[in-house]
Amino acid sequence: MREGAMATQTLREETGTPRPRWRALIMAGIATLVSLAILVGLGTWQLQRLAWKEGLIAQIEARAYGEPGEILPESAWGTFSRDDQEYRRVVVSGEYLLDEEIAVHGLLPGETRGQPLQGYYLLTPLRLETGAIVVVNRGFVPTPLLEEAAEPEGAVTVEGLVRASEEQPPFVPDNDPAAGQWFTRDLDAIAQARGLERVAPFYVDAVRDEAAPADAWPRGGATVLEPPNNHLQYAFTWFGLAAVLAVVFTVFSWKWVRGQEL
Repeated sequence: MREGAMATQTLREETGTPRPRWRALIMAGIATLVSLAILVGLGTWQLQRLAWKEGLIAQIEARAYGEPGEILPESAWGTFSRDDQEYRRVVVSGEYLLDEEIAVHGLLPGETRGQPLQGYYLLTPLRLETGAIVVVNRGFVPTPLLEEAAEPEGAVTVEGLVRASEEQPPFVPDNDPAAGQWFTRDLDAIAQARGLERVAPFYVDAVRDEAAPADAWPRGGATVLEPPNNHLQYAFTWFGLAAVLAVVFTVFSWKWVRGQEL
């Protein structure tokens, strides 16, 4: 048996096959490299998100404040671009089509001891003088007060921010127009469900009326004008973990090798 073991050892040395003990270190090294790749990738992704968030904040600061302008004319709706138009402060006039209103499930942050309030955002088609339609997000209303939400009749003028049609976020249910269940502000789906034509490819998110009573619903101002920006902190966290992992593996390997030499 001793001769067989010696022969096996000789074969490993000749073929370059690592000993079992060294194989464990190699496997640990591979696992460390994979983990480092993931951590560095997450850190890089956060830096990319940081650049995107800074661009978004710059858009909001440049467009959402000051005197409102006019919406993009219907003749130019085909050229609408989220990058060029979103967050512009505008004013639009027309008459609400209250019978075609859509109630979209949503939350109002920080209303009840820091907890979000459950309810709906009311997306109401506004018919312009030209006959074209712009959907207006009139604002949020709590679930128990949905039937009591204000319904202005006649000509109205709305000041708000231009927002692009919403894409379905992950883990959000599909809209079910037949059941009256809406979870995203999908303008194409709304137009199709209500049989509307000449609908703008954007909606106007009404700003909050600061002069309105505190218990007046719906409440405008759904757009977050100061989005959180913690991506640099997250990037440092991921890169820091990668650095710690590299140091730990280096120290472990050095001690392991020293132990094998003794």
